Amino acid sequence: MPDFVDQVVLHVRAGDGGNGCASIHREKFKPLGGPDGGDGGRGGDVILEVDPNTATLLDYHRRPHRKADNGKQGQGSNRDGANGGDVVLPVPNGTVVKDAGTGEVLVDLVGAGTRYVIAQGGHGGLGNAALASTKRKAPGFALLGEPGDGLDVVLELKSVADVALVGFPSAGKSSLIAALSAARPKIADYPFTTLIPNLGVVTAGETVFTVADVPGLIPGASQGKGLGHEFLRHVERCDMLVHVIDCATLEPGRDPITDYEVIEAELEAYGKLEDRPRMVVLNKADVPDARELAEIVRPDFEAKGLRVFVISAATHDGLRELTFAMGEWVAAARAKKPVEEPTRLVIRPKQIGEAGFSVRQVSENQFQVTGEKPERWIRQTDFTNDEAVGYLADRLERLGVEEALVKAGAVAGAEVIIGSMEGGYVFDWQPTLNAESTRQGPRGSDSRLA
Repeated sequence: MPDFVDQVVLHVRAGDGGNGCASIHREKFKPLGGPDGGDGGRGGDVILEVDPNTATLLDYHRRPHRKADNGKQGQGSNRDGANGGDVVLPVPNGTVVKDAGTGEVLVDLVGAGTRYVIAQGGHGGLGNAALASTKRKAPGFALLGEPGDGLDVVLELKSVADVALVGFPSAGKSSLIAALSAARPKIADYPFTTLIPNLGVVTAGETVFTVADVPGLIPGASQGKGLGHEFLRHVERCDMLVHVIDCATLEPGRDPITDYEVIEAELEAYGKLEDRPRMVVLNKADVPDARELAEIVRPDFEAKGLRVFVISAATHDGLRELTFAMGEWVAAARAKKPVEEPTRLVIRPKQIGEAGFSVRQVSENQFQVTGEKPERWIRQTDFTNDEAVGYLADRLERLGVEEALVKAGAVAGAEVIIGSMEGGYVFDWQPTLNAESTRQGPRGSDSRLA
């Protein structure tokens, strides 16, 4: 089992709303007590929240299914059901949330305390006390609770660090971050690449900043070769790039200038990093030949306008100067940036027609009705209760669905589908089901459906 995960698929399910209650008040010497059924409770939400103490998505890799509590059912004596408890899922700062099906970015969570409701709980159904009216004084039915949202999302972590260390595998990035901070990444004396990004906290005088070791950069990384495509996204949020170059490598075709140009080509191909300031660190100066080579190539880097430091992560030679130089750059960058605030979430409701629904003719004798209101009312209806079905017909008629069906060419007996073609509800349409022209029968019945 890995100890660092930066991309997971999360399956979330909000709580269902509780059903309303159909109840009639009964008390001695109080005839015609009237309806007293309470409403159902609202289902719990699934909420993502940025937590500064969370650094990985490992918990969701282990347990990818999360569900909120359902709302409780309403009861008699006007007692409403309890709301379902929300589920708050802590995520690291810099988490991007995408729809698993379409790849659409739903939200980019930056800033401690930022919250996003990823799955909304279903509304509780109304009890018959709330459904009573002058025409229906004692309803014998209640509305069902709505199901909560359920969806699959991809959580993708982009590390939020001040400085990113980039370079070839075994250039000494892990050794450098271990020497600068309390981080203890895996370090070996043979060529290998770090498999996870490492973050360390560095102190330079009064400036405290974070340094990220970005692994897996080799030629072709920007096209997905090796691990580069997986981890290049961790560079996006860093304010400064530090090239760590191995001056003691014995691999053929490798030298400090070539290494720098290869990594720069990969960063340029990845894009979005052109405005980041650069610094060059010539590492492994404890090796005599490496220090000599570093002094030879140093003027070439300085001619490119780059600040160069010759260091040894093993002996800590030159680390103090490097640390304070990075601290100065970080402090200057922070002074120019506005204070980071939690992400401002913009709610964009889906556009609907003026009527709130639409009718289209599917075939000669088949019509489809879609819209937020009709589909929601269908989910709230108890089809085992005739009075509830009659109440649904009244609502659809008042909304104008019947009139729209007539205009679309529907006739009595036409097949009407409310909702999607695959999972919608199918009716044999009978027009003029108008509550004003009919009398309600006993509770739980409707004379139009006799």
